[in-house]
Formats: sequence, structure tokens, C-alpha cells
Amino acid sequence: MTHTNPGASAHHPSPHPLRWRILGFLGIAQLMLILDVTVVAIALPHIETDLALSRQAVTWTVSAYTLAFGGLMLLGGRAADLFGAKRVVLTGLLIFTAASLATGLADTAGLLLGGRVAQGVGAALLSPAALSLVVGLFDGDERNKALGVWSALGGGGAALGVLVGGLLTAGPGWPWVFYVNVPIGLVIIAALARMLPYQTAPAPRPRLDVLGAVLATASSVALIYALIRAGDHGWLTAVSGWLVLATAIGYLAFVVRQKTATSPMMNVALLVRRPVATGTFLILMATALMIAVFFLGTFYFQHGRDYGALRTGLLFLPVAVATMAGANLTGRVIGKLGARVLAVVGLLVAAIGLALPALAMEPAVVAIGTAIAGAGTGAVFVVASATALGQVAPHEAGIASGIVSTFHEFGASAGAAVISSVAAASLVSDTLSGFTDGFILAAVSAAVAALVAAVLTPGMPAKTDS
Repeated sequence: MTHTNPGASAHHPSPHPLRWRILGFLGIAQLMLILDVTVVAIALPHIETDLALSRQAVTWTVSAYTLAFGGLMLLGGRAADLFGAKRVVLTGLLIFTAASLATGLADTAGLLLGGRVAQGVGAALLSPAALSLVVGLFDGDERNKALGVWSALGGGGAALGVLVGGLLTAGPGWPWVFYVNVPIGLVIIAALARMLPYQTAPAPRPRLDVLGAVLATASSVALIYALIRAGDHGWLTAVSGWLVLATAIGYLAFVVRQKTATSPMMNVALLVRRPVATGTFLILMATALMIAVFFLGTFYFQHGRDYGALRTGLLFLPVAVATMAGANLTGRVIGKLGARVLAVVGLLVAAIGLALPALAMEPAVVAIGTAIAGAGTGAVFVVASATALGQVAPHEAGIASGIVSTFHEFGASAGAAVISSVAAASLVSDTLSGFTDGFILAAVSAAVAALVAAVLTPGMPAKTDS
């Protein structure tokens, strides 16, 4: 007996028979991109020693990747809408794989940061195009389940990155943190080239708003530079003030450009839609908190306690499990409980987890606290994606995905920059006070975000009789 979905044909073509397998390969590709934010965190103390990096260069090793990733993400989302997601996914994968090889071969700070920027460019093309494919391949309840899988991979992958980073750094050495992407990338390119459906580009005149991308990226670079610099020179300096002013002017120019360009990167009006605004805020906070956990945790265990890379990586295994469990559970119950309750609960759980190490800076407490925080952020990742992308029209899927993913990477950049500056004392000397300050700031930020989420997040949609 065959089963049919009577609603599917009225609104949607029949679902792609390989959609779950495609989701698997796209998920592994996205996992590589997310891993590359945190897999580096565990290797940072070793890279710092081998290449004689300054604290600012150490922070830029994270931020150069996430800024290029985030700053060009909207361009990637727009490219997916204009040229077809398949083409953009394969191009992004190719660039990312080649850049990973180059970064592993780097023997100076300049080559390392150049490779990280190139990885970010590839990731910026790949990530929104892949998420756009996921949104397009699935519909209704299946789409929510697929987004749940996607978010679990993203959140859990970040935690898993620390474990993988520990294994590779303690084993063949830190360059393998980057080399490992090469064979995986080539296999995924071959598989997706065969499986992904061909798409016709819907837009009659494909143009990319390169000026818009430059304005968004340059403004973000100015802001992140101000945040990183503050750790050495103080928060209230004239240079910091000028950089923040330049950031504000740059973002304003970006908004004006989007309103006047013939083929803008994004519809700025999307950002004031409540679901999209909520999703971007939640993804920004969840990622900043997640990066704070990894940055503080890895440096605390390796610098503060002299643990090896492998031991540190194993201590983050509970964080990986907790993050994926939080994401998976949220994906299952979000339809019943609604986004608002889960957003607030997720952020409060994260706040509690982050507060524990601030109260007692002991290895066991840090391990337990970071795992609890992981469960909370895992939940918030799912709420953010489901809220922002649950009701977008198919022709807006690429750019809406790009917006969400952009704020994911900006959250990572800002989280690394702020936490690095707040914890600067502990990163360059033997004191633990910087780590305590970092965890306190992260816990307070999560609690404040929970209050904002309670006001901002839409409630349960009203049920209609049909």
C-alpha cells in the first residue's frame, strides 16, 4: 500500500527521494565549517608557541576566519539565490578545502591568518547555500526536524571540535587540525556533485552587491579590532571611540546601500520582521556564549592547569554530548512548547552553567559548568533557526539563511574578541582572575539575554479550526 501526502502536491513538488542523504552530506560539510571555529581553540596554545604569536594574533586566528565567514555570508546567500545553491555549495567547498591545506602548511603568522581568511571565504559561500538547500528540500514538520538535525550538528560540532582538536594536536600535530578537512572535503564534493538536483537561477540579471559586502565586512573588522585592542590598551581610549564611530558609520552606509542598490545583498526590511529579528539576536548570543565557553575552557585547562591537548579535549566531550542533547530535545518539543519558553529556559540554563566556574575555579566545576552551558546554548541554536527560518518564502530562503548564519559568525568573532580582552590577564600570566572575570561576564550576558528573549520572542501561534 502506498501513502501519499495530499497537501504536498498542492503547494510543493514531490519531495526529493535522496533528501535525507543529501542532508547528511550537507550536515558533514557544515560540521567542518563549525569545527573550524572551535577545533582551532584547542590548538591555539600550540600554534602560539610554534609560530610565536602575540595575544592579538592568537585572537585573530579565531576572528579572521569568523569575520570573513560572517562578513561575506550575505553575499553567499545572495549568490545562492542568483546562481543556484548547488553551484555555490560546490564552489565554496572547493575554496574551503584548498584553503585548509594552505593553512596547515603555514609557517608564519601572516600565512596562517591569510589561510584562515580564505577558509572563511569558502565557508561564507558554502554555509548559507547549504542551509538554503535544506529549507528547500524539506517542508512542514519535516523541515523542522531537518533544521533540528542541522542545529544539533552545528552546536554539537562546535563542542566536538575541541575533542577532535585535542586528538589531532596531541597526535600528529596542530597542522592536522586543518589537513583533516582535505580528504573529507573532496569526498563531499564528489557525492554532492552527483546527488544535488540541478537548479535554474531564478533571477534574470544575476549581480552581486560587492560594495555592500565590503561595507559590512569592513565595519565588522573595525568593531572586532576595537574589542581585541581593548584587552591591551583599555576600553575607554580615543582609538576605541574612533573605531566604534567608524563601525556605526559603516553599518549605516551599508543600510543606505541596500536601500539604493539595483541588486541589493539583502532586504533590510527582513531584519525588522519579528521572527527574523528574534532569530538573529538568539543566534548571536548563543554563538558568543559558546565561543566564550571554548576559549575560556581550553586556555584555563592548558594555561591555568597545564593539562595536555588530549586531556583538555576529553574534558569537552560532555559539552559535545550536552549540546547535541539540548538541541535534539528542543527540536522535538518546540512545536508543543513554543519558541519563547525554550529560548528563555535555554539562556537561563546557559547562565547557570557559566556562573558555576566563576564561583569555584576548579577543574571539575569548570567541566560541569561548561557542559550545563552547552545544553542551554544547544537549545537556543534550534530556537533561533526555527524562529527565523520557519516561515520564510522559498525565494527568500537563501538570504534569510545568510542573515542567520552571518549573525552566527559575528557572534563568534565578538565572543572571541570580548572574552580574550576580559581574560587578557590570565592569557599572558599565571593568574586565574581573568578566567573568573570572563565567566562572570558570560553568565550575566546570558541572564540579560533571557530577559530580552522573553520580550522579543513570538509566543505560540493561535490555533485555528480548519
